[in-house]
Amino acid sequence: MDDVKKTISGNIKISEDVIMTVAKLAATDVKGVAGLCGEINKMSKLRNNGAVIISTIDDVVAIDVKIKVKSGVNVTSVAQEVQTAVKDNVQSMTGVAVARVNVVVGGVVFN
Repeated sequence: MDDVKKTISGNIKISEDVIMTVAKLAATDVKGVAGLCGEINKMSKLRNNGAVIISTIDDVVAIDVKIKVKSGVNVTSVAQEVQTAVKDNVQSMTGVAVARVNVVVGGVVFN
């Protein structure tokens, strides 16, 4: 998906790779997140099985993020913070509307 914005000067396209990168950075920046589950690369994107999956619905995107949390944190609170951070960052940095952010907690990291 390339989200196309028409401007007076021409068109602006936002690549799924950009949205994926912004979502990854936003998710890993949340306190309590130990990392992402899985790899983010071209093959995972093609197979739709990576840590961040972007789905297009009309002019908006749906984002699935798979995370690992640190031990001792409230998993629900961390997942909700990830939802908010990903949605806010993607919308503010790219201008692409986000319909929903689904967070899957795939593991707990003990240190």
